[in-house]
Formats: sequence, C-alpha cells, structure tokens
Amino acid sequence: MTTTRTPQAPAPLGEAEALAQRHTNLRNYVLVTFAYWADTLTDGAIRMLVLFYFYQLGFTPLQVASLFLFYEIFGILTNLFGGYLGARFGLKTTLFLGLGTQIFALSLLALAPPSLLVVPYVMLAQAFSGIAKDLTKMSSKSAVKLVAGETQGQLYTWVSVLTGSKNAIKGVGFFLGALLLTLIGFQLAMLVLAVLVLTALVTTALLMRGDLGTANKKAKFTQMFSHNRAVNLLAAARIFLFGARDVWFVVALPIFFVSVLGWDFWLAGGFMAAWTIGYGVVQAATPRLIRRRVEGNHEPDGRTATMLAFALALFPAAIAFALMNALAPAFSVVTGLIIFGIVFAFNSAVHSYLILAYTDSDKVAMNVGFYYMANAMGRLAGTVLSGLLYQIGMSLSTYGGLIICLWASVAFVLLAGLISLLLPRHIAPRTRPLALGDLGE
Repeated sequence: MTTTRTPQAPAPLGEAEALAQRHTNLRNYVLVTFAYWADTLTDGAIRMLVLFYFYQLGFTPLQVASLFLFYEIFGILTNLFGGYLGARFGLKTTLFLGLGTQIFALSLLALAPPSLLVVPYVMLAQAFSGIAKDLTKMSSKSAVKLVAGETQGQLYTWVSVLTGSKNAIKGVGFFLGALLLTLIGFQLAMLVLAVLVLTALVTTALLMRGDLGTANKKAKFTQMFSHNRAVNLLAAARIFLFGARDVWFVVALPIFFVSVLGWDFWLAGGFMAAWTIGYGVVQAATPRLIRRRVEGNHEPDGRTATMLAFALALFPAAIAFALMNALAPAFSVVTGLIIFGIVFAFNSAVHSYLILAYTDSDKVAMNVGFYYMANAMGRLAGTVLSGLLYQIGMSLSTYGGLIICLWASVAFVLLAGLISLLLPRHIAPRTRPLALGDLGE
C-alpha cells in the first residue's frame, strides 16, 4: 500500500512579497525624505547667504532682488516641465538630477574667483539652484505617494511628515546660512553646503532599491496645462497669495531688520528661521485643527478660501498703519509677522486641499505641477517687487520701504480673495483627497 504524502503548502508568496515591498518602500521613503531635507536645508541657507553677503557689499535692494530673478524664473519652467520629465523618465531620474544640479550650482559660487561674483554670474548660479530645488521637491513629493501605496492612513502620515518638516528644515537653513556667513564667509559656506548635498546624493544612490514609479514614454507635454476651470482659478489665486507673502518677506524684511532695526545677520536670519519653522508647524497642524470638518460633510471649499484671504489682508494693513505712525516698529513688525504667518498657513493649507479636491484622480500629477508653477509665478512677482518697492519707499521715510511693500501685500491678498469668489462652493463627491496641507509650500 502506497501512502500518498500531501506536500506542505508553501507560505503564500503574495504575503512574503508584500512584506518585502513594505520594507523597500519604507527604505525608499526614508531616503527620499533625507534627500529632500538636504536640498531644502541648503536652499534656505543659500537664500540668506546670497541676500546678506551682497547687501553687505553695497548692493541696493533691487539689485539683491535681481539676484533671485533667474532662480524664480527657472523655478517656473522647472515646475512646468518637471512633471512631464518625471512621467517620461521616472522620478528617480529627476530626483538625482535635482541633487546633482544643486551641487553644480553651489560649486559655481564656492569655487569662482571673488572677482567673478558679479550679478550675471550669481544669477546664473541661482538659475541652476532654482531648477535643482523644484526638481527635488517635485520628485520627492510625488515619490511619497508611490512608496506609501494606496493606504490612506499610511499616505496621510508619510506625507504629513515630509511636508510638515519641510518648512522647519528650510527655517534651520535660514539660520545656518546667516551663521555660516558670520563664521566662515560666503564661499567656504557654499563649499560646506555642496559637500552636504553630495553626501545625500551618494547615500541615496547607493541605498535606494528599485525605481520610483514607472516611466511613461507616451506622456505628452500638453497634458501639463489644466482644462479644469476650478484648478485654473485656484492657480490664479495662488499666484497672488504667495506674491502677497514674498513682496515683503523675502527681500524687504531681512534688509529692514539689518539696516533699520540694526540687527546682526545671525539674529535676522535666526528670526526668519523661527518664523518659517513656526509657519511649518501651524501648516502641519492645520489638518488636525479642522479635521472634523474635512471628515464630515462640510469640507473647505471656495467660500473658505475667500474668507481666509480677506482675513489675511487685515494683518499687513495693520502693520503698515503701525509703522506709518511709528508705533513700536520692532514690536509691531515682529508681532504682526507672527500672526500673519499663522493665518497665511491656514490659507496655504486650504489651497493645498482644494487642488486635490478639484482635480480628477487620473490627472493629479499634471495638475499639481501646474499648481506649483503658479506658486513659483507668485514668488517671482513678490521677489522682484520686494526689492523694487523697498528701494522706492526708502526715499520716502525711514520705514517707507517696508510700508509700501506691506500695502502691496494687502493688494495681492485682496486680489486672491476676489478670484476665490469664483471658486466652486461645493465639491462633487469623489474619492477623498489625501489630506489638508499635504502639498504645502
């Protein structure tokens, strides 16, 4: 009699493969976040180094602002083409390209003879830095969705960590740049930053497993432009929202701290770092602050964006009134900026929710690239006007430079609010967007 032995069933390959994939995804998430942090830290440090160093050399506010002109212009172009490149060649390629470009930009400034550090040369280096920053940002934020999978809770958590940490890291970069300028000087500081990004690039290249998504050779560039009216209106409002911040924050405010209030570079950089970190904390907390509304039947909509924009306009106006009447200038600016940052974080988070709520699921990547392009256009307008208006206002009074920038901020916010009046008041039922604030600036 022959006994037939039933072979023991092997462990389901599906479970083993799923476990291995989770480990790979976690590894890649950590590496993507590390690369994003390194580039963000460096980007913030470069901003303070360039701004303070060239103002110290006697550059006018408008000349200082012009140094960032190509940075913002090429940021717009990168956001326009970046989503297409990521879809066409894969996010791993664009991530490494972004880190490599940042090393090149830093090397241009670190290794150049001092006589070559003139406006056109620095603008060129800043152009590469703008490309690097937006390539890395686009790649990192898009990659998180791929490595986190479709589990809503996991995706929410991972995206929140990446986005919530971004502004904190950039704030640390502001302080680091001002501190390095004080301690070791401009060019040696750039060399230190280049080594930091190189370390991130090598580490990520050696340890990352697999690809970040699949390249789509059929992706078309024309898909970058949105045909969704709500998305287009939100992008237009976004231009003026971020222009309202940068028209007084990126050039006028740090120069005001140093030239009018007499702060040291490290103190001015430290305060801007603390503000940016606090802004990031509020932005990261916004989903939890209004989570009950998001999970109920009354999600934020166009009405929410409109109300927050009009509320935001009150604060630069109040600071401008205080400066016009010389009411404790330092206290007025610092306190007003803190409150402005809190309300601005709410505005930005709601915009980030709405871009996901308004777009179709199969067009998220392209619409997000279009959205960030609008974001970059707002930064460009704000940066140029920040230097130009501050320089004009300096001839009017001691505080005139900042005052005129603040009134420009009010005008920009009001325009954002007026455009938001046209946004849909109700969002059609669909798959729930990821989370409020997950695309925060």
